[in-house]
Amino acid sequence: MAQSDDRTPGPAKHPADSFTRRHFLELIGAGAIGIAAVGSGVLSTEYLSPNVVKEPPTRFKAGMPESYPPGSVTLDKEQKVFIVRAKEGYFYALSATCTHLGCIANWKAEEGIVACPCHGSKFDREGNVIAGPAPRPLPRYAMSLDDHGQIVIDKALVVGEEATLKV
Repeated sequence: MAQSDDRTPGPAKHPADSFTRRHFLELIGAGAIGIAAVGSGVLSTEYLSPNVVKEPPTRFKAGMPESYPPGSVTLDKEQKVFIVRAKEGYFYALSATCTHLGCIANWKAEEGIVACPCHGSKFDREGNVIAGPAPRPLPRYAMSLDDHGQIVIDKALVVGEEATLKV
C-alpha cells in the first residue's frame, strides 16, 4: 500500500525571496548615500552659478520740470531720492538714504528739514547735517534734461553743492 502524504507541494522558499533585516538596512544606507549625493550636486551647482542681484537702474526720469512747484521737496520712494526745486527755480537731487545707518529719511514740511526716523538725524534743505548721529551730509546726484525736456537723475554721479539744474 502506498502511503499518502498530507503535505501539499507549494512554492519553495528561497533565501532571496525573503525580506531580511539586513536587506532593509542596505536599502536605507543606499538611499541615504543617494540623497547625500544629490544634495551635494545641487549645492555644487548653486555655488558655481553666478548670483545676480537685480537693482534698479541708477539713471531714471523724474518727469517734467513743470510738475514740481518752486519751493517744493518731493520724495521719489522707489528711487530713494528727494527732488528739490528752489524758490529761484533751479533743481537739485538729494539722496533720501540717511548717511548714519541707511534708513529712508522723510521731508518735514512744517519744520523745513529732512528727518531720519531711525536715530534722529536731521538735515537742512540743502542736505547738510544739523542734528543727530549722521557723519556726513546727504549726497547730491547729477541732474540733466533729456531731448524731450524731462528731468533725468543719475545716482551713479555724486556732485557737489554747486551743481544745480537751471530750467
